[in-house]
Amino acid sequence: MGYIHERNYGCRVSADYTYRGLKTIIMENEKLHITILADKGTDIIEFLYKPLDVDFLWRSPLGVRNPGLNVPTIGTHIGSFLDYYEGGWQECLPNGGWAAKYKGAELGLHGEVCNIPWQFSIIEDNPERVEVKFRVRTYRTPFYLEKFLSMESNKPILHIKEKLLNEGEEGMDLMWGYHPAFGPPFLSEHCRVDVPAKKVEVCSEGAPTSRLKPGDKFAWPNCKGKDGKTVDLSRIPPASIKAADMVYLLELEEGWYAITNTKKKVGFGLHWPKEVFPYLWYWQDYQGEFGYPLYGRTYIVALEPFTSYPRFGLEEAIKRGTQMKMASGESVEVYLKAVAYEGIEGVERITENGEIKERDICRVDMRKIK
Repeated sequence: MGYIHERNYGCRVSADYTYRGLKTIIMENEKLHITILADKGTDIIEFLYKPLDVDFLWRSPLGVRNPGLNVPTIGTHIGSFLDYYEGGWQECLPNGGWAAKYKGAELGLHGEVCNIPWQFSIIEDNPERVEVKFRVRTYRTPFYLEKFLSMESNKPILHIKEKLLNEGEEGMDLMWGYHPAFGPPFLSEHCRVDVPAKKVEVCSEGAPTSRLKPGDKFAWPNCKGKDGKTVDLSRIPPASIKAADMVYLLELEEGWYAITNTKKKVGFGLHWPKEVFPYLWYWQDYQGEFGYPLYGRTYIVALEPFTSYPRFGLEEAIKRGTQMKMASGESVEVYLKAVAYEGIEGVERITENGEIKERDICRVDMRKIK
């Protein structure tokens, strides 16, 4: 048996836990507590800001289910993602959205890496900094993906560095994205979304409870609803509206967004390389999606950086010309930062190093009045 120097201060990382039979990694410092399911897609199921005891991520009423122990009664045409969707934050590769067929392979909802186990190793563990390396090979496609998660002492930032490699002897098309979902008690009608987008495109297929007309296009953030009234997508409505919408935010000036609870003055921000992930999917379910699998039980917002759109899978992305392309042997590296912050009501910008620039709310509101 190996021995390590355990500690209860500074940066910490542990691979000694399992949760419902799934190998689980816990990373933390003075500001953040992060829980990662290594045996299920490296899903982040907890992103807790310790000073205020706020977990930003939504948790499904299904809870965490071990794919190895819970066998669906019957297969579905979209795959098993929704049967095991516990909320939190997933990675989607090499497909995004609905199931697709590509080069003879059937790819389920949100691809391969989100439901399968990843290997891992702790590569740095000291009070000043911790880092874990995760790695996985897809089953039905020839991709190899490495992910490095790290944090530094006293900084509320999770650093995410990834390297994707096409190991096939032929070029590949793909979709790649991130699926963090936010929920109560953090999410409420007091939340606002800041993002440097210019345009909004409403998904061409909407829920019956959608406030927006499918396929419409607008300038961010104000859209014209089906009832003719203005819908401000930067403001989160209460669950009582019983609505669900899916839109794509386009023509991003930079790759970042922030979602802030203006009453609690706490928020979550994400920065990513816009040249790799130029689209932001914006899923909103205010207890408005009925039937399988949600049945009107959810109050949730997901803001998802993606290489491609729409959400109808790789085949449709190829038709639109938004798919990512990788030549044989080609690799791509990306660097993201997820950051927690407090004491402000809005964000003007998130810099590449994760610094938060506060928005002048009074100045913005006066512009609207004029």
